Amino acid sequence: MDYLAGLNPEQKAAVLQIKGPVMIIAGAGSGKTRVITYRVAHLIRSGVDSFNILVLTFTNKAAREMRERINHICGPEAKNIWMGTFHSVFAKLLRVEAEKIGYPSNFTIYDTDDSKSVLRAILKEMNLDDKLYAVNFVLNRISAAKNNLVGWQEYQQNDQIQADDQGGGRGKLGVIYQTYVQRCYRAGAMDFDDLLFKTNELLKLHPDVLNKYQHKFKYLMVDEYQDTNFSQYLIVKRLAAVNENICVVGDDAQSIYAFRGANIQNILNFEKDYPDLKIFKLEQNYRSTQNIVSVANSIIANNKEQLKKNVFSEKETGDKIKVMRAFSDNEEGKMVADTIMQDRSTNGMKWHDFAILYRTNAQSRSMEEALRKNNIPYKIYGGLSFYQRKEIKDLIAYFRLTFNPNDEEALKRVINYPKRGIGDTTVDRIIVAADKNSITPFEVILQPNRYIEKAPASLSAFAAMIQSFQVLAKNQSAYEAALYIAQHSGLLKDLYEDKSVEGLNRYENIQELLNGIKEFSEREDIEEKGLDVFMQDIALLTNDDKDKNKDADTVSLMTIHSSKGLEFPQVFVVGLEENLFPSQMSLNSRSDLEEERRLFYVAVTRAERKLSISYATSRFKFGTLINCEPSRFLDEIDARYLELDYSAKPAQSSFFDDERNAWSRKPDTKGDTFSKPKTATTPPPVKTTSILAKAHVVSKDFKIADTSNLQVGMQVEHERFGFGKVLNLEGNKPDVKATIFFKEIGQKQLLLKFAKLSIVGGAE
Repeated sequence: MDYLAGLNPEQKAAVLQIKGPVMIIAGAGSGKTRVITYRVAHLIRSGVDSFNILVLTFTNKAAREMRERINHICGPEAKNIWMGTFHSVFAKLLRVEAEKIGYPSNFTIYDTDDSKSVLRAILKEMNLDDKLYAVNFVLNRISAAKNNLVGWQEYQQNDQIQADDQGGGRGKLGVIYQTYVQRCYRAGAMDFDDLLFKTNELLKLHPDVLNKYQHKFKYLMVDEYQDTNFSQYLIVKRLAAVNENICVVGDDAQSIYAFRGANIQNILNFEKDYPDLKIFKLEQNYRSTQNIVSVANSIIANNKEQLKKNVFSEKETGDKIKVMRAFSDNEEGKMVADTIMQDRSTNGMKWHDFAILYRTNAQSRSMEEALRKNNIPYKIYGGLSFYQRKEIKDLIAYFRLTFNPNDEEALKRVINYPKRGIGDTTVDRIIVAADKNSITPFEVILQPNRYIEKAPASLSAFAAMIQSFQVLAKNQSAYEAALYIAQHSGLLKDLYEDKSVEGLNRYENIQELLNGIKEFSEREDIEEKGLDVFMQDIALLTNDDKDKNKDADTVSLMTIHSSKGLEFPQVFVVGLEENLFPSQMSLNSRSDLEEERRLFYVAVTRAERKLSISYATSRFKFGTLINCEPSRFLDEIDARYLELDYSAKPAQSSFFDDERNAWSRKPDTKGDTFSKPKTATTPPPVKTTSILAKAHVVSKDFKIADTSNLQVGMQVEHERFGFGKVLNLEGNKPDVKATIFFKEIGQKQLLLKFAKLSIVGGAE
């Protein structure tokens, strides 16, 4: 029991409670991975058969770390636990049971690119406008339906869904959905959403299968439960129905994935499903200083929907959180880069100790420019992963075709690469023949002369090559099979003969993939080492697994969504401006705004020792420089924990006042330039409750007006700046700028198309 010695009382209590429904509310940095790990180890030490334990995570990285720790405590028994991401665990289950729902056990798993390719082909066949039926939109629509367990039949029969589609001019979405599902089925393929959708279908339609796994998985643990969607929720609930030995771990304050179907109500209402639930709260933060924790607490306290907890830290108080104001997005980038340079030099830090987090990918531009000017090495996370490179996808397509010759997307990708005289016209004829005869394209290729007039001889040669790969892959290790396919497909030779720099890089990437397969073949912790097993592993990689240069000494740049689960000694959260963070799209409902606040909470709690928050008073958007307001979230932070940095000077060409009216527009006698006011103003004193002035209380009858006919002298109201008078109008529609004097904050210049003004009085 020595593994219990290092746990605090609440952690220990959660580990020891192994019977019945349990919910562990784990605040940021509270050691939840350790608790899950030790709880599983304690189950095994208490006599539970490791084959009867199911642990579901959201990343392969988390599953690997837990298994290694459990192995250290319990030895080889750790190998028997069903542990992994929802998708990897249920893909494994479906490999065993898929034939019951009409799929082959060797089904292909389509990634996003594969799904988009199928949809593009369908849209082309149906002669639909690819702007109205944008592929991303269609795919997201289908994904949302599957995550809510709405099949294509229910989709077509649901009056509300049909009305929505017709109203948006997309009445064919139901037919597209049906065709997409049928096309995937014909190819023996499932997309990512199908892995959960089909598992639900299997458990619903086959009570014998459900009963089998209910009695197999006597103990269930679910990590990051706040991120589960309806499909995941229902699978877990069904599997736990017999024994009810279910433990969910999560933090409602870190629920940030509603856009991809996560439902925070799953964790908020967990007690309704299990009235005899035992709840444990992990409230001690072992990651961050007390000041950082206090800031996070003051932010999340503003959410109405939450499970109350009091997170605290026993680490040092730490530095106050620096709030930096810049006069443009470029100056914001410069301030961040300068701070990194200074702190690295002063404190002896490494580049990888720093992270810059932003709300949208577009914000990386100004950060990148500033880092490059200072010769600071950086890495953007969420870019093109190793497994998304063309040459890697090409070789993997050969692997996929070897194990599933019905995989139409893999076939189309490599049938004429390297070139073998099979052009697009021939491929189109193959697809038409397959549709006409209700068979797969590969079946057409096996007998080309039967289905295609004047079929090129290279079709038969291609089919024979794939069949030879199939025979070899059954009898050889993953590495031997992969190397043979790379060589005899002609792909390796084609890349080797390309002597350009890009060609050399592509060839080296293939070698790196083969090295990875060789390493996989030599692993001792897995029993099945075939190429098909390797293929499933990489098909189910999550973003945290795809980066090949994790240990490089570089500053990390990423969206806040990508940062979840990570931590850094020093963090910069940039772009704290209204309509950016919180995003403009989130201002339509309380639930959306609360999710944005949770996102801010996640950003803040990534920091271990130092945290800086920045905002700009002007920023380019779609090529236009716009005026920016500080985020309302800054108002919610208790100013006792903050230090203001107003040291940035406005660019000479800036025509925006800052939000304190510290700088004003003053025509210079020499021309249309702008100068500093004669009397320099200083930042206002810090208040005891807020960093910024409290927002204007909007009038009850406030209504955003059409400002196309706004005139000088009119009285207006702004949601944040209050009541004001129009002093000047300049520019041409739609980029008219209004200079307005507001009673509460002074003179500001606003772009009317973004200003959201209410007109309260006519021109004097």
